[in-house]
Amino acid sequence: MIWLEYALTGLFAGFLAGYLGIGGGLVLVPVLSWLFSRDPATADMAVQMAVATSLATMLFTSMASILAHHKRAAILWSLVRQMLPGLMAGALLGSIIADRIGNIALGYVFGVFALLVGLQMLRGSGQPGTRTLPGRLPVAGTGFGIGTLSSMLGIGGGSMTVPWLLWHGQRVQNAIATAAACGYPIAVAGTLGFMVLGEGQSSTPALGYVHLQALAGVALFSVLGAPLGVAAIHRSSPVFAKRFFAVFLLVVAARMMLR
Repeated sequence: MIWLEYALTGLFAGFLAGYLGIGGGLVLVPVLSWLFSRDPATADMAVQMAVATSLATMLFTSMASILAHHKRAAILWSLVRQMLPGLMAGALLGSIIADRIGNIALGYVFGVFALLVGLQMLRGSGQPGTRTLPGRLPVAGTGFGIGTLSSMLGIGGGSMTVPWLLWHGQRVQNAIATAAACGYPIAVAGTLGFMVLGEGQSSTPALGYVHLQALAGVALFSVLGAPLGVAAIHRSSPVFAKRFFAVFLLVVAARMMLR
């Protein structure tokens, strides 16, 4: 039964990633937290394990997106290289913070973030900015902040990277493509951090905090779900789905904080 739940979770996350262009972590973390909390062996570390497993799935699921954007020459690789040290250092720090603050506090942090993203989706996006990109050091510092928060929350950081790039006058296509490329070093560094920090924490099959059964089920079916979402977006308007997902995030936020 648990394998079916992992498969459905991956399918749903992959579909929304393809349909709405959002990272699967916003779906995976709350759902996996709930699934892990039902098992006494993982209940005390449910949120940390969900965050770590969500990051690990991105190692498999985001590569296809990066290659597709690269073929269209949409990724601003020079900017990615400038952000890279900050992204990876921040991701390592984020995994350490997530490990130290504990299961309950991490759930609150994710709940607040889900609340903010849900409200932003209901409000709609603002007008593109006209600022120019700052120098190398501020760009690396921005990468550090995005990497830290993303690793703590088990997300790729697109919900922060894309608005920041749009605010600095980048085209939507370049912003989304560059955010996808920035998410991979976050996933690499964050996953490694969680693997080391969670060593010996769980009696279930895991690499540190990374739950191996969930990783296998979610990664496989999220890859299958993403093309379905892409196909669906070309046949319907995503407005209703975005509003539905925004409400979903508000419910998730309330549940994570009240739990």
